[in-house]
Amino acid sequence: MQILQPAAWPRPRGYSNGTAAAGRMIFVAGQIGWDNSTAQFRTDDLVGQVRQALLNVVAVLAEAGASPEHIVRMNWYLADRNEYLGRIAEIGRAYREVVGKHYPAMTALQVGGFVEPNAKVEIEVTAMLPG
Repeated sequence: MQILQPAAWPRPRGYSNGTAAAGRMIFVAGQIGWDNSTAQFRTDDLVGQVRQALLNVVAVLAEAGASPEHIVRMNWYLADRNEYLGRIAEIGRAYREVVGKHYPAMTALQVGGFVEPNAKVEIEVTAMLPG
């Protein structure tokens, strides 16, 4: 994977402006912050749901033989932009605990709601296995 960073642009924190990769593509559907074995939320805390959603992403990636370093793009859908921004340091810690210091191209959007009414975040991923 190649990080795409125009020379004159300031370096982003916690994401990349773009990535280029070649290989087998893996598409992970939006994952929410519930325990997938029970389809139940263990917490209504945003950071807890982010951590669980990321763990769910990693579990799906593992099914294809991939891991977090293979992620080339992440889309985050958030219930509350202000809560996200107010807890960005905690979210960053949870991200690094699960994904590590790998920062693919990312988009974050506030949405009007989710299919699961208790969800606070949904994360979808595109990954690329080399070869």
